[in-house]
Amino acid sequence: MSAGRPSDFRLVAGAAVAALGFLGIPFLIAATPIEPVMGIVQKIFYFHVPCAYLLFLSTFVCAGASIAYLFKGSEGGDRLALCSAELGVLFGLCVLVTGPLWARVAWGVYWQWDARLTSALLLWLMLVGYLLARRYGGPAAKRLAAGLALFAAVDAPLVYVSVNVWRTIHPNTSVITQSVPEMKLAVRLAALLFLVLWGVLLALRLRLERARAALGELELACEDALEGP
Repeated sequence: MSAGRPSDFRLVAGAAVAALGFLGIPFLIAATPIEPVMGIVQKIFYFHVPCAYLLFLSTFVCAGASIAYLFKGSEGGDRLALCSAELGVLFGLCVLVTGPLWARVAWGVYWQWDARLTSALLLWLMLVGYLLARRYGGPAAKRLAAGLALFAAVDAPLVYVSVNVWRTIHPNTSVITQSVPEMKLAVRLAALLFLVLWGVLLALRLRLERARAALGELELACEDALEGP
């Protein structure tokens, strides 16, 4: 058996679990009680919260991989940091879209400059800055971007605790534990499915990045061979 087949099987299995899960989870969410104050719009919660978790996860993975690159020169770490940052931007955008849609009904406005929303937007902008720094930062682009990843990792815990430390209209961190059992089950299963999806996307993106790196090395080898001694 080739070395690639077990990882291919896990990738296909993960994709299948995510696909089947996302076909079934809407029925579970539809069966949860309707929140008496906000009504049916509160069900955005089951997508908004898992995306926020993955924004945090992507940020921490990006920062950890950036540390490996900064202090050990790990090219694998650099590739992992890049792929994680891209996923952080993707899921962060989902947070910033679903949040205002929920807020429009719950608060009457799409946006409030409170601590949770502002710090979350700042975190997303840092990850966007990471990608821009890699692309346009010149010779030191990777190191500059890695530094931004570390700043983003510092901001991520502040986003989480902001609702408990500062006055904010956003629900606090105990909202899930205070929910009824049906809501807890639905949001935890949704978070698990999103995590599987995140893992599949990360594996695919890493595979593409490794292929690009191998192609770059091959091109350099061909250029050296053509130049000759």
